[in-house]
Amino acid sequence: MASLTISEIRKWFGTNEVLKGVSLAVEAGEFLVLVGPSGCGKSTLLNLIAGLETITSGEIKIGDRVVNNVKPKDRDIAMVFQSYALYPSMNVRKNLAFGLETRGIHKDQIEKTVKRVAAMLQISELLDRKPSQLSGGQRQRVAMGRALARDPVIFLFDEPLSNLDAKLRVEMRTEIKELHQRIKTTIVYVTHDQIEAMTLADRIAVMKDGIIHQFDTPQQLYDNPSNIFVAGFIGSPSMNFIKCKLVKKAKELSVVLENRKGDSFLLPVGKADKSLEKWIDGDVILGIRPERIATGFHEQEGNPQIHEIECAVEVLEPTGPDTLVFVNINGGKVTCRVSPHAAKLPGESMKLMIDMSKALLFDPETQNRIGR
Repeated sequence: MASLTISEIRKWFGTNEVLKGVSLAVEAGEFLVLVGPSGCGKSTLLNLIAGLETITSGEIKIGDRVVNNVKPKDRDIAMVFQSYALYPSMNVRKNLAFGLETRGIHKDQIEKTVKRVAAMLQISELLDRKPSQLSGGQRQRVAMGRALARDPVIFLFDEPLSNLDAKLRVEMRTEIKELHQRIKTTIVYVTHDQIEAMTLADRIAVMKDGIIHQFDTPQQLYDNPSNIFVAGFIGSPSMNFIKCKLVKKAKELSVVLENRKGDSFLLPVGKADKSLEKWIDGDVILGIRPERIATGFHEQEGNPQIHEIECAVEVLEPTGPDTLVFVNINGGKVTCRVSPHAAKLPGESMKLMIDMSKALLFDPETQNRIGR
């Protein structure tokens, strides 16, 4: 395994700047996920690491070696593609062995490696089948096995699960996580699925428009996003963003919430400090996750961070263990995550408890986080 250092990488395609000074430092053995919407530059960055695209400016180091001008075959990396990229005329055994054969590895060593990798991925019984005789999950295992057989210092995964159905994606996600725990090799993994990113990564780089907006652990991204884009992209259902006024009462700051009937609620967000002074009596955006607007905080009665509001239910979405309740606050739709037994029917009034301990404030103009 090897570390990966990316310094001020820029990539232009004609007049279009796809990557705008991207920098990352990945530790040896770390599982990095690049996540973001389509067109954010994550696959381009992966291709630059692999050597499949040329860098406009900047530097990429694998371990202590600068690889800007090193050919892909000499970078000691292995790539798993979205399309599997298996040789259709070869059986699984030959697909696993092909890369080793081209490198001149001895036949006995190739056979040992193929058996070891096949056993690791539980595809030993498939070795004599052709790719056309395999399911999507089996093909992806073979594609992963071909990469594992090379024993590279870095694995690159380019949206490897996007062609699989939802159930199989979950299963393969777990297998990839377990695989990394066993082999402990550095992995750079590209996906547009934030749940994949959260469940797999040691650290995540959240990208948009060729820029990394935040590079952090999954929990830090969830609890302490740097801006509205990161806050909204990470987490399902998405964080609620409520336009409101920030007011000061004595030495405490609060936001004003109003339901559809016009009832107002004053919710404290903490003591006044210099970082929030310019927003007092002005507009801010309150960010709060759906699970923080619920019905199950009664055991915390007396907690100064928990406050009760009452709203009319507009829509219900049962999900099994929880029910998503949609209400109107400050003229916008707000998602609440409640117990199925506590949910009221559309049109009925419902008392909700808001836990403000994890509430965040954002600047409406820059959309950056403000305050604590």
